[in-house]
Amino acid sequence: MQTKTQQNNKMVIRLVVIVLGMFGFGFALVPLYDVFCDLTGINGKTDNTAASYQMVEVDESRSITVEFITKTMTGMPWEFRAETFRMEVHPGELSTVGFYVRNPANSNMVAQAIPSVSPGEAALYLNKTECFCFNQQPLDSGAEAYMPMQFYVDPQLPEDISYFTVQYTLYDVTERTDDTSTTNPFMVSVAESGE
Repeated sequence: MQTKTQQNNKMVIRLVVIVLGMFGFGFALVPLYDVFCDLTGINGKTDNTAASYQMVEVDESRSITVEFITKTMTGMPWEFRAETFRMEVHPGELSTVGFYVRNPANSNMVAQAIPSVSPGEAALYLNKTECFCFNQQPLDSGAEAYMPMQFYVDPQLPEDISYFTVQYTLYDVTERTDDTSTTNPFMVSVAESGE
């Protein structure tokens, strides 16, 4: 028969092993989740590389409604909006939508846009040929920019999807970049824009 001390020692060892296992699982969860999302297309993650547009037959018998939503991370002072809130596209048709951004802060900042698509399955069929989300966007204090996103919807989009939403969240990554003076090709100074 085991003594009370031996039983307590075994229990402590078991609890320590469980805690270490949970801690390790917590670290492994994010990469496993990313792999799972990449394989299944769940969570609306889009590819962050440019797709090349191949001339395909546009399916004019189908109309897909694409809605654009924008937001900035909490505490980020930028104004950020889609110039077009909703548009009708045909699968295979190359379309462009513009986004407006303005930095009213007293300092230069750098932002990164992160897209997501809902329903998540539609992300597999959204092909961006040009997007401001591919790169970080530096913006001088008081400056504004008009940023294009050119895309097409793959004609293989399932028939039951006739509407999807593309959301861009703009994050302040100024602290993570070494140089905020990089020129933004989309930037327009306030004086140039007529304000």
